[in-house]
Amino acid sequence: MKIFRKLFLILFILLAVAFAIVFIIGFTYYSKALDEKPLITRIDEVTNQEHFVTYNELSKNYVNAVIAVEDHRYYDHGAIDLYAIGRAIWTNIRSGSLDEGGSTITQQVAKNIIFNQDKTLIRKLGEIFAAFDLEKNYSKEEILALYVNTAYFGEGYYGIYDASMGYYNKEPKDLTIDEASMLAGVPNAPSAYAPTVNPDLANKRQKHVLECMVKYNYISQSEADSIINNKK
Repeated sequence: MKIFRKLFLILFILLAVAFAIVFIIGFTYYSKALDEKPLITRIDEVTNQEHFVTYNELSKNYVNAVIAVEDHRYYDHGAIDLYAIGRAIWTNIRSGSLDEGGSTITQQVAKNIIFNQDKTLIRKLGEIFAAFDLEKNYSKEEILALYVNTAYFGEGYYGIYDASMGYYNKEPKDLTIDEASMLAGVPNAPSAYAPTVNPDLANKRQKHVLECMVKYNYISQSEADSIINNKK
């Protein structure tokens, strides 16, 4: 028994040291980014853009579509979603890839306005610290607005205003469920899901968004079916 207790203690110490190292690396990476430009300055640059769209200026259809497909527990968790992270780790282990990320909308905002798009572990660690900072200083609605205004929608459209006007010639507040569900799916892979680039892939992605909206009770199955059937 003494041997097992010693082994357990050693394992615990090793895990604690590893956690401390990870913490330091992530915090240092985030701090370096803030030294280059403070968080509030980065946020102000986004919100002061000519066509920045506030949360209240977004179509409810679009808000629902984004939350359903990107982070359906958005209002139930903080900066990170441990459940989603655990699921992503399990999925990646089974598939032998790193395709599943488990990032919250807040983490995606951190990626968009602070870090680059490289899929590195150190960036992910810094992203977590940034997400906690965002959640501490901004409301869920403000963070969601930051996300949709910094996301890339393909065809040179950065932000929901440009995407909505570019693809549908209407302001974001006027998007229908059909249009909203299409645009909500694009930022996941803009080069593939932009409606004008590959309509078939875009429609498949939209179908997934609609399925999520049905699953989380934003729309009925009949509403989703009507939109999907009109694509045929």
